Amino acid sequence: MSAVNDTKFNSAVFLLTRIPGQEDVYLWISVPFCFMYVISIVGNSIILFIIKTDPSLHEPMYIFLSMLAVTDLGSSLSTMPTILGIYLFNSREISLDACFVQLVFIHSLAKFESSVLLLMAFDRFIAICNPLRYAAILTPPRIAKMGLVFVLRAVATSFPYPFLLKRFQYCRANVLSHSYCLHQDVMKLACSDITVNSIYGLSTSLLTMNTCVSHLCAVLVFYTPDIGLAVTHRFGNSSSHLLQMVLGYFYLLVSPLINPIVYSVKSKHLRERIIRAFLK
Repeated sequence: MSAVNDTKFNSAVFLLTRIPGQEDVYLWISVPFCFMYVISIVGNSIILFIIKTDPSLHEPMYIFLSMLAVTDLGSSLSTMPTILGIYLFNSREISLDACFVQLVFIHSLAKFESSVLLLMAFDRFIAICNPLRYAAILTPPRIAKMGLVFVLRAVATSFPYPFLLKRFQYCRANVLSHSYCLHQDVMKLACSDITVNSIYGLSTSLLTMNTCVSHLCAVLVFYTPDIGLAVTHRFGNSSSHLLQMVLGYFYLLVSPLINPIVYSVKSKHLRERIIRAFLK
């Protein structure tokens, strides 16, 4: 469907966007994306495998790390196929329903990742400030309950997005600003009043940002592009399109790539188990 600007319509598809002005090198651009995809999948899968198969790693810190790895795997699997599709096969169209499903997964996983970072910060706080009661406080049943609560929170706050978006008619161009679907990106295409969506999206973002107080490296990698993306979508103009694209890729692709490297290097115990597994 071609993009239109003034006539109301309920668009059957949205068009995903590639980096503008680089048409001649799209195939080469796909190479680093493929590399990041493979590293993210392999790195996080290795961490999950090592933690699952080594009983000595069945401790709270590594359980939380496995939650983070699952979240990063979900982020890569829910976004990278569409990104690679538009660069390798020029497959830009995505239906409304598929777009809404994708954005629910993206936002749910992002919110859950912020919760996991909070749990990891809480784990280090207990280990440092109350080491004698560490095992009594962070028991497996309690960890499972905390994980379940944060999963339900992430899903509950993201699930309304499709219903809020389906209320609208879309009268602007049906071209999205990214290679995947985000709530704040889709709602900008509506010709209706989007105040409710803006308030709801901003409030859930602020709630998410307020959950992390530690793990500075992971937090910076996760939140810097998240905040920048929110600001450029709400206050940016057409000249900030390239910046939106870069922040969007950084937001969803770098964290799943960096986290397994950072935490495997940081944790001597985990690093030794990984090396031992490959040297067998």
